[in-house]
Amino acid sequence: MYHYDEFDRQIVSERVAQFRDQVARRLRGALTEDEFAPLRLQNGLYKQLHAYMLRVAIPYGTLSSRQMLKLADIADQFDRGYGHFTTRQNIQFNWLELEQVPDILESLAQADMHAIQTSGNCIRNITCDPFAGVAADEILDPRPLAELLRQWSTLHPEFLHLPRKFKIAITAAQADRAAVFFHDIGLRVVKNPAGKIGYEVIVGGGQGRTPIIGQVLNPFVAFNELLPYLESIMRVYNLYGRRDNKYKARIKILVGSLGLERFRKEVEDNFALVDHSTFALASSELQRIEAMFVAVPSARNPITRRHKNVDGAKQPTKAWLKHNVYAHKAAGYAVVTITLKTPGRAPGDASADEMRLLARLASKYSNDELRITHEQNIVLPYVRRGELATLWRQLDEAGLAYANHGMITDIIACPGLDYCSLASASSIPLAKLIADKFLAAEQDIGPLSIKISGCVNACGHHHAGHIGILGVEKGGREYYQMTLGGSATESPAIGQRLGPAIEANEVVTTIEALLAHYREVRTPGETFIDSINRLGSAAFREALNATDS
Repeated sequence: MYHYDEFDRQIVSERVAQFRDQVARRLRGALTEDEFAPLRLQNGLYKQLHAYMLRVAIPYGTLSSRQMLKLADIADQFDRGYGHFTTRQNIQFNWLELEQVPDILESLAQADMHAIQTSGNCIRNITCDPFAGVAADEILDPRPLAELLRQWSTLHPEFLHLPRKFKIAITAAQADRAAVFFHDIGLRVVKNPAGKIGYEVIVGGGQGRTPIIGQVLNPFVAFNELLPYLESIMRVYNLYGRRDNKYKARIKILVGSLGLERFRKEVEDNFALVDHSTFALASSELQRIEAMFVAVPSARNPITRRHKNVDGAKQPTKAWLKHNVYAHKAAGYAVVTITLKTPGRAPGDASADEMRLLARLASKYSNDELRITHEQNIVLPYVRRGELATLWRQLDEAGLAYANHGMITDIIACPGLDYCSLASASSIPLAKLIADKFLAAEQDIGPLSIKISGCVNACGHHHAGHIGILGVEKGGREYYQMTLGGSATESPAIGQRLGPAIEANEVVTTIEALLAHYREVRTPGETFIDSINRLGSAAFREALNATDS
């Protein structure tokens, strides 16, 4: 993985000192809250319902064991002993005192971490396929490009005050595990008919109040043109994006109002004016970054011993091997997903002790590396197949060997009204209720994605859930709007409304009715989303209405 150099460390260190001074001025009253708010947001600090929340950047979802241990220490020392992994591959600490935050940032800096640009109207954390570099179905490792874009976008003077927040995601695999069609810019590594590698540029995707699937702006951009092309997109957005209405300020609204062809022409006109020679260093910088990434672990850390099953020792369940273990590009290795969705757990939460365990396991079994997924789970990307049984037993002892990745209990949920000042309804209690209800039946149900957002900002990505749940407020009470048929894969779809918003106690019965219909109509081997795609959401909605009548 990428290692900071002195330039990286200088930037982070200076930012910590700057914010320490800003906090001191706020605490002694030299800054009002209105004056302080944009300064704290530039450092990832939010004012939530009960306390300050700090969002820590995990660039393209990659952590070392040392960094995970640092997060565990922060959780114990400054929070309530846990952290919350997010759908942006970051981590949030929800119970902080303002005067503590500079010390937290200084502690993070010691582990080459920060909270810069995890909030504000700027380019946010670059996200990536959590299987990047190890996926059996990828063209190349997209992490070096993700790191290059992190460096390019960090404190970029032209793009620190955009009309609205801006999100970029990258994938190089056949399967889209980065939800690139739901980002302001999505990048897909592709090969053209001549076999040359380039980048498909998708623009204008997003969720929130107005969910939109991104459109292909350019099917093939060569690497030596990619940065200037992205800068041209950013300049067009910066010039034309609305600043009078934050709900209409995202690039998806601009692309919709101009039309894709007009937007493309504006980008191409700007691109023609750019002096591309100024980006010549990008190629050499990419080579420097690539040298820090391990292509396949066997190249430097070969398997030197065999691991036999111990008589009488518990072995991995077939379900865990099926749902949580994935093919690796290197022979003899596997990719393991550890879900943070065990019964009774708030989705995405991990205790400090669990973080320390995960760090130790990564150090011992995964080349000292972990990945955070946009599904709020953890990936160990370099596990020897001969050590899967030993790893599973240690996860099982810690209650982290649950075999539900991609299943109905692997629910994505934002913090909701338990923490967030923007939320209209709770997310976490509903997620727990659904998981408890369908725990026993999940293997029969098969793969199914449920995503819950506590408000229209859609931090839980509900629009892209096979079953999406949006919390709304009506007459001072919590209600939930349900959608059906969404997908954040290479075949993206926005879920369709099932009907009027309902109360929390009706959500489970509605899901039960949907599953009952699925069991009636599914063909052998057909998943829930496959049945919806074959029959249409309307058929399920009609079956639901027939049940209610």
